[in-house]
Amino acid sequence: MTRPAAPPLLRPDGVVLLTDRRATRGDLVDVVAGAARGGVRWVVLREKDLPRAERAALAVALRAALADTGGSLIVAGPDPLDGDAVHLPAAGPYPPPAVGLVGRSCHDAAELARLTTEDYVTLSPVWPTRSKPGYGPPLRPDGLRDLIRRSPVPVLALGGVETPEQVTACAEAGAVGVAVLGAIMRAVDPTEAAATLASAFPRTPSTDAGPEETT
Repeated sequence: MTRPAAPPLLRPDGVVLLTDRRATRGDLVDVVAGAARGGVRWVVLREKDLPRAERAALAVALRAALADTGGSLIVAGPDPLDGDAVHLPAAGPYPPPAVGLVGRSCHDAAELARLTTEDYVTLSPVWPTRSKPGYGPPLRPDGLRDLIRRSPVPVLALGGVETPEQVTACAEAGAVGVAVLGAIMRAVDPTEAAATLASAFPRTPSTDAGPEETT
């Protein structure tokens, strides 16, 4: 029996922040809180090198930092760290765990064809990315548009998104959001960086009012 799809407001959209504590100029929790003040409502906790106890404590701190703005935390990997939202790699696991919200990283049509009960996907890399140099080849907006047409679920564009013009190009290709790491994690002012990117994306119910809590 398949799990019902999540309601639209429970799927990430707009500017979605991926964490990387090694890239920040300050404390990761402060950076995420700053990005939330700039309009980010969805954050994906990576930091997969940390022991589970440390990562779970970080998840608690990030959920608290997002609470004031109605933001939600998604955890990369099959373990939701006491939450209810995960983002999985293309390699697995299949089928996805039975949690409230499931996303998956995809890169081509074959990976999209393997989807089962996932609620959304990321498609990457759209452009060359400093976080993963040599990763690709990049889809560019035309390749992104083609894969979005093949996707059975909403798509976040990922990889090298650093400017408002790139955000607009992803939206015009059909992406419901953009997943961003370096442009915010490395920013001198994460709030300003997040606001600049968020202002380029079409307004949606969740970016206007914040999503329902999923974690």
